[in-house]
Amino acid sequence: MRTVIGIDIGGSTTKIVGIRTEGTHTELIEPIFVRATDAITSVYGAFGKFTMQNNLSLEDIDRVLMTGVGSSFIDKPLYSLRCEKVSEFNSVGNGGLYLSGLDEAIVVSMGTGTAIMYAKRVGEHTETKYLGGTGVGGGTLLGLSRRMIGVDTIEHLEQLCKGGDLSNVDLRIKDMSSDHTFQINDEITASNFGKLSDMATQNDIALGIANMVGETIAMLAVFAARSFGIRDVVLTGNLTAIKAIAEVFEGLEQLFDIRFIIPERSQFATVIGAALCDKEDI
Repeated sequence: MRTVIGIDIGGSTTKIVGIRTEGTHTELIEPIFVRATDAITSVYGAFGKFTMQNNLSLEDIDRVLMTGVGSSFIDKPLYSLRCEKVSEFNSVGNGGLYLSGLDEAIVVSMGTGTAIMYAKRVGEHTETKYLGGTGVGGGTLLGLSRRMIGVDTIEHLEQLCKGGDLSNVDLRIKDMSSDHTFQINDEITASNFGKLSDMATQNDIALGIANMVGETIAMLAVFAARSFGIRDVVLTGNLTAIKAIAEVFEGLEQLFDIRFIIPERSQFATVIGAALCDKEDI
C-alpha cells in the first residue's frame, strides 16, 4: 500500500490530504486545513495535526507533493521526507475532475484571487490549460467588507448577507427600462453598486459585495466555457462555502445554459489534485 501526502500552502491557510493506493483501489484520507501567519509554521502545524489524527508515522508515507504560492518557502525535507513541488494549475485541474467525476470541464479556483483552467482527462492523465483569471476573489471580499462596513471575518459577513436586499445596492436592467422585449432577463445586474442608496444597510452592502464577487467570477467562467463549447464548470476553493456566493452561480445557470458544479470537498480540490499528481508525470 502506498500513501501519498498532498500539501497546498496558500496565503493564509495550509491544506493537507492523504491518498492511499493499493492496486487499483484508491482511498482518500480526509483533508484538513490550518491557519498560520507564515508558510513554514503552517506546513509543520498541518503535517503534525494530520499525521496524529490519522495515526500515520513517517514510515507510512511514500511521497509528499506540495503546491501553492507558499511552497517556494519549503526548500528542505519535511522531517526526513523529501518534498516535491507540483504545478498549482495541474493540481486544480486534477482535483476538479476527480471531485466532479467529469472527464472534461472548466475548473475555477476561487481563493484570494481567481484562476480558471480547462481540464480534460486523457487516459490516466489530465491535460490542463491555464486560461487566465482575475484579482477578484476572497481578498476582494474581505478587503471591501473591512473598508466599507467594518467587517473582517467571513462568518460575520455571511450573517449580514442573510438580511441583505440587492435592490438597495445594484442597478438592474429593469431599473433602466420598462421595455420587456430585451433578449436577456431584466433581473440581471446592469451595474454592481450602481444603485447604492442612502438607505442601504450593512446587510445590503455585505450582500452587494458578495454578489459582485460572485458575478464577476461567474461571467468569466461562462466566457471560458463557451470558448471551449462545453457546459460544465466546476467551482473549487474557499469561496464555494459561502452561501451568498454559491447562490449567485445558481441564479445564473439557466440564464446562460451553464452547469455550475460545487462538488463535495470543493474547498480541498487543489490539495487533492496535488496528491493525485503522484499518478502524473511531474
